[in-house]
Amino acid sequence: MASGSDDAQVISNKQVILKDYVVGLPKDSDMYVSTNSTIQLKVPEGSNGIVVKNLYLSCDPYNLVFMRKPVSDSYAFVKRVSDSHAFVKPGSPIIGFGVAKVLDSGNPNFKKGDLVWGTTVWEEYSLITDLQDIIKIQHTDVPLSYYTGILGMPGLTAYGGFYEVCSPKKGEHVFISAASGAVGQIVGQFAKLFGCYVVGSAGSKEKVELLKNKFRFDEAFNYKEEPDLDAALKRYFPKGIDIYFENVGGKMLDAVLLNMREHGRIAVCGMISQYNLDKPEGVHNLMHLISKRIRIEGFLVFDYYHLYPKFVELVLSYIAEGKIVYVEDIAEGLESGPAALVGLFTGRNVGKQIVLVAHE
Repeated sequence: MASGSDDAQVISNKQVILKDYVVGLPKDSDMYVSTNSTIQLKVPEGSNGIVVKNLYLSCDPYNLVFMRKPVSDSYAFVKRVSDSHAFVKPGSPIIGFGVAKVLDSGNPNFKKGDLVWGTTVWEEYSLITDLQDIIKIQHTDVPLSYYTGILGMPGLTAYGGFYEVCSPKKGEHVFISAASGAVGQIVGQFAKLFGCYVVGSAGSKEKVELLKNKFRFDEAFNYKEEPDLDAALKRYFPKGIDIYFENVGGKMLDAVLLNMREHGRIAVCGMISQYNLDKPEGVHNLMHLISKRIRIEGFLVFDYYHLYPKFVELVLSYIAEGKIVYVEDIAEGLESGPAALVGLFTGRNVGKQIVLVAHE
């Protein structure tokens, strides 16, 4: 275990900086890349933290929550992460999940050379002092980038949301919105492997084909080409929906409520259609929760961290056996980070959006 010293190496540290709080849809100009910062590659004397070299950064809808002006009732996801990182202020680097290599450690649970995933900073090198959400990577016979997705936060989100919140039964009818995204593509494959009938919605012909041909969904449709979402869902679910994995909200949720079966379950993972609205859309069909005895439950990935060993064992076996596949959209270089993150909110990415910062 190393400790800080006067002759510790200090190097420049490229960062993605928040220029100003984001209002509405994020723009490339809300962020900029700076080379003005430096970092010491040794853990400060007495620190229990680690210094890491960031390899991959994950672009996720929740990133945007950190980039808005904080409010008292902010998303609980942010409150969990902000215990160690605080809200991002203009002039500071943005934060998010990533994969990194430990360069120095003041913590007995980590050593130089360890590979980890968890919450980090959008920069080349980071000093991480709160390690509650940092997980050591034990299996390196898969691409390291998978730990930003299928073996990381999105994968565990899909696992906890589908198996724990949805309580699936074989043969049930499952609908997933934003189904080609980082979480949706995994949920759909879990559901198929479990023996369910699975339909997903996405925002382009290319993504619909991906769902049906790559991820083996039973059906998929482009919601942008459906003027009547209620009619579309009735077409694909003539007997109704047992499980809805919610990533979108708004009009999609309203239409789904009309088509849920009795004792259906809705797992609320996200509502990307609502994140950039000054006034969120209302939901008009909530009465169906009563008559159909529907259970609707929101959740956070942190609720299921205790299941990570069980989750990773299952998914690694699925990958090894070719039972599950994962599609990534990799942008190269930290400089590409702002555009990659912004593209997430316009559906520009196909699959899990990742930024490659450096090779191991």
